[in-house]
Amino acid sequence: MKCLVTGGAGFIGSNLARRLVEAGESVRVLDNLSSGRLDNLSDVMSGIEVLKGDVRDPDVVQTAVKGVGCIFHLAAMPSVSRSVADPAGSNEVNVTGTLNLLVAARDEKVDRFVFSSSSSVYGDTPRLPKSEEMQPSPLSPYALQKYCAESYCRMFTRLYGLATYSLRYFNVFGPRQDPASQYAAVIPSFISRLRAAEAPIIYGDGDQTRDFTFVEDVVEANVRCCSAPVAAAGQVFNIAFGRRISINQLAVHLAGIAGREIEAVHMAARSGDIRDSHADISRARQELGWVPSVTLEDGLARTYKWFDGRP
Repeated sequence: MKCLVTGGAGFIGSNLARRLVEAGESVRVLDNLSSGRLDNLSDVMSGIEVLKGDVRDPDVVQTAVKGVGCIFHLAAMPSVSRSVADPAGSNEVNVTGTLNLLVAARDEKVDRFVFSSSSSVYGDTPRLPKSEEMQPSPLSPYALQKYCAESYCRMFTRLYGLATYSLRYFNVFGPRQDPASQYAAVIPSFISRLRAAEAPIIYGDGDQTRDFTFVEDVVEANVRCCSAPVAAAGQVFNIAFGRRISINQLAVHLAGIAGREIEAVHMAARSGDIRDSHADISRARQELGWVPSVTLEDGLARTYKWFDGRP
């Protein structure tokens, strides 16, 4: 089956594309390379068709979707803080771009559409762990856009019979995550600073908690959707390890891996960030047959080793 991976030169997308190539699938990548890098695919480039283009362009999307059996839609403007600064621009990518792909998937009679959503849709609702039955309460344009895109996926399943699966990721980390971006996620940011013997920067008091998910498990969840029951289509699924840790504890643990005795520096909390995150993953286990296999400790050690091997 031919697979399209949008955002396939990015962090999660490149890990997914590599897995698909290794499984013998025919892979097409669509990426505008605004944040993704072809270097992420260098070792499997011979097995991938790359289209440089933007999901906001319906003509580009129609070309990318032709002859495809499954779409993995990861292309996004992923930063909460960036969406706060530019809600209209992020909406064009995260909502309009998704709608363009759904329309093209419907017209080309694509079998499966797997959408990368976010746990940020839950907002700061106090109940933990977060389950998919909870009413979303987005705190940022990014979170609202992801929820809107999920709703479009659900609607296309109901109206047109397109089998869509929306995966709500909880704080994904692992190899190929960019530490240089001003919107870098916390783990690559901490690792980058620790490797340079600099103090990690924590926004807020650091007692906020996150449910970190190793990228290998996220890739597996995407792949599972290719063979998931059609009866599960139109649903959302939490993708996480199902355990939370504070950012303060994370900093201490990573400092230990790095062999550094460096205390973190605290700065003002960022607008739109949630306080606590912890997932109930029972639906993904039951409906997709997916179970995470990489613990936080193992994932952090593997990630640090990967970054340590970079030039």
